[in-house]
Amino acid sequence: MLTFTVHGVAQPKGSMRAYVPRGMKFPIVTDSNRNAKSWAQLVAEGANRVLNAQENVLLEQGPVRVSVLFYLPRPKKYAKKPDAAHVTAPDLDKLARGVLDALTAVAYVDDSQVVELLAYKRYAAIGETPRATITVQPREAPLLEALR
Repeated sequence: MLTFTVHGVAQPKGSMRAYVPRGMKFPIVTDSNRNAKSWAQLVAEGANRVLNAQENVLLEQGPVRVSVLFYLPRPKKYAKKPDAAHVTAPDLDKLARGVLDALTAVAYVDDSQVVELLAYKRYAAIGETPRATITVQPREAPLLEALR
């Protein structure tokens, strides 16, 4: 099992755009979120750091369960509402996609191995830094079967 925290503001995986400049044969693919690459690098480095400390550099080969808890910056208007739900952008699925892509070839071979995903987004408490807490583990027993 791999659990680690990445400090910083989580960035969503943006939409990819391709265009062919005049005179070129191949398209150039760009990401609509310029900060997504640096966030992905922070996530990959955090996972690598923990894996190296555990002396476990083997990638998971089978099905994987991933849990992610995003603590996003709290706006001033919610300073007195500790239980305010985060119902604005960025979308939770795009945040999770950014983390799953970043962990490819670090915690598992390919993100297609992720068969269970538990993701939450909330505001960080007053005085806390934005961060994401990520857990990757092999899926031994399906979570959905345990709920039946």
